[in-house]
Amino acid sequence: MSETRSIDYIPDNERHGHPFSQFTLWFGGNLQITAIVTGALAVVLGGDVVWSIVALLVGQVLGATVMSFHALQGPRLGLPQMIISRAQFGVLGAVIPLVLVCVMYVGFSASGTVLAGQAMAKLLSVSNVAGMILFSAIIIVIAVLGYRVIHKLGKVASVVGVLAFVYLFIALLMSSDLGAIAQNNHFSMPMFLLAVSLSSSWQIAFCPYVSDYSRYLPRDVSGVKTFFSVFSGTVLGTQASMTLGVITAAIAGSAFKGHEVSYIVGLGKSEAMAMVIYFAICFGKITFTTLNAYGSFMSLTTIVSGFRNQSTLSQRSRVIFVVLIVAISCVIALLSEPAFLKHFTHFLLFLLAFFVPWSAISLTDYFIISRKAVDIPALFDPRKRYGYWNLFGISVYAVGVLIQLPFIENPLYHGSLTWIFAGNDVSWIIGWFCTAALYYAFRRFDRRLLPEQTIYPASGR
Repeated sequence: MSETRSIDYIPDNERHGHPFSQFTLWFGGNLQITAIVTGALAVVLGGDVVWSIVALLVGQVLGATVMSFHALQGPRLGLPQMIISRAQFGVLGAVIPLVLVCVMYVGFSASGTVLAGQAMAKLLSVSNVAGMILFSAIIIVIAVLGYRVIHKLGKVASVVGVLAFVYLFIALLMSSDLGAIAQNNHFSMPMFLLAVSLSSSWQIAFCPYVSDYSRYLPRDVSGVKTFFSVFSGTVLGTQASMTLGVITAAIAGSAFKGHEVSYIVGLGKSEAMAMVIYFAICFGKITFTTLNAYGSFMSLTTIVSGFRNQSTLSQRSRVIFVVLIVAISCVIALLSEPAFLKHFTHFLLFLLAFFVPWSAISLTDYFIISRKAVDIPALFDPRKRYGYWNLFGISVYAVGVLIQLPFIENPLYHGSLTWIFAGNDVSWIIGWFCTAALYYAFRRFDRRLLPEQTIYPASGR
């Protein structure tokens, strides 16, 4: 049975589930090939084994902390993540970060389609093109079915992922010189910060849709349990994947770059086990890419509904939106496959500049300024308290992006002040704290009339 809700409020009588479902979703969703490749980048780009693993863990903790705070908004408000941004940016103003979110989803989906398409091609003995197209078709079906199916998929993915990863770790370590791996220990601050940025950006990239998957939880569910379910699931799943990537890249050397899927599968030793690993790769990517497809649908719906003054979406429109987003991702994957690794790295790191200030504004406003009080009906009506555009929120967001530019060190953009930190990219740290501080310090310029407590829809309680 497919989901009927979209961006509208989830009433209490439709709430269900337990915080543990958040653990299985984020744990299983992160046990997958793209996370392995991202972890491997820490070594491919010049880092060592020991400090890369430590740095990746530091980044996981920092990014997952921010992400898990966003997850708390779902049960309390019963809304998807980006619709809540209307409280800070205005009903139409929220379109600004939403457009960037849609771009992010397309990029992540395209990268997942490349790797999963290669695995599916091997599994079914078809071309890479056919593998990508078939994979995209599966994603469309699951994303259209919605919330319940995605959570069930997450539970199965956790089991499949754990079994596959245990086998891969054992196969990798038994065929390697652990002493030599441990000796790959030469601390470099630039490489350390690069690894921290890789993993923190991975986690922060989930922030624009994390409450999409917690909004069906009961409104009185424990915030502590919800926080730690999301936090532990995403940290453990991602760190396991990235650690495997680090060790694999260190052992494989140049043989890994450009042949990520085939090298991982080669650890299976036998043809039968190789097929099992191909299946695990495909299954893991289905979960992760479905999250992106579903999130893109929610974001696109939020954009369109803002201009149409709607709070719901027909099933037909839902299918059209999902097909459109997945099709665009598939086309990009087909065109960018040869240069995937390089472009994905640059894309992942550059995204931080646009989502760090949005996250800082969202959390500062919700937890400190508004004190968790939101007028939910007003989020769907620009004539009410949040208006069409909140120039204060939009201005602080723009400043938050600009503050980071001098400190970005990326092939897509070189900041003028990175020399202060020896060429290291610390823009995301500066951007988050400066944006939060600015939003709080200048809140007197915010003309919104904030509610004293959360106002729910008349028929929603």
